[in-house]
Amino acid sequence: MRRKQAQLRLSTAKKTIPDQEHVGTGSRGNSLHPDCRRTTYSKSDDIPSRQGNKERRIRMFDRISDNMKKRMTYLEEIDRKDREDGTPRLQRLRQIPPETGKFLALIASNCPQGEFIEIGTSAGYSTLWISLACMERNIKIKTFEILSEKVKLAEETFKQAQVNDYIELTEGNALEYLNSIENIAFGFLDAEKEVYEKCYDFVIPRLVKGGVLIADNAINHYEKLKPMIEKALNDERVDSLVVPVGKGELVCRKK
Repeated sequence: MRRKQAQLRLSTAKKTIPDQEHVGTGSRGNSLHPDCRRTTYSKSDDIPSRQGNKERRIRMFDRISDNMKKRMTYLEEIDRKDREDGTPRLQRLRQIPPETGKFLALIASNCPQGEFIEIGTSAGYSTLWISLACMERNIKIKTFEILSEKVKLAEETFKQAQVNDYIELTEGNALEYLNSIENIAFGFLDAEKEVYEKCYDFVIPRLVKGGVLIADNAINHYEKLKPMIEKALNDERVDSLVVPVGKGELVCRKK
């Protein structure tokens, strides 16, 4: 009698197991094992919220469009030739390497709310990298360039890369405009080395708590920038260090 009851329960259980074609599938449409009732997701997908809504997040570096990549490659090639053929210093782009661009974008994306600024646009290469963080926040970076020929190159860069919605370019001396900018969350300094310390003195008081100022060339131009670097490393208002990325980045975070 007990054996018949066990067989009956087993037969009933088999009937309740759904066919594989009716079992829930993963986000890529892969069928699961018939005994598995949960939905699976690929590593590139986000886990859905408790309400069942599923949003796909875009990785920051995936926001580099074909047009942006094309312009970046073009500027990288010009910069390489400038360094090899003896182009006069002020005419060279003197831009950051790609690894520094990624570093800037990552730091900027984790800064608090506030203004984004850049002192020294050149042809707009570094601005493109920082704009990736601006896209995530739907804000504009305010970038300043004093040389007219570089401004024209930057305008061409932003137009071709289709990022004008995230960049505000101003031609002129940044020091003449910084007084009107408060609540700075992120700043990048890559200008003539003679003005670094003065820019530092303008920006640091205007940083929000947790805001970051990054200055380029902290290693390859260390001797020229040593007074400003030492000032930053001993400034009680900020936590600072020199990061060995690219040409060396002085990173200062407001306490």
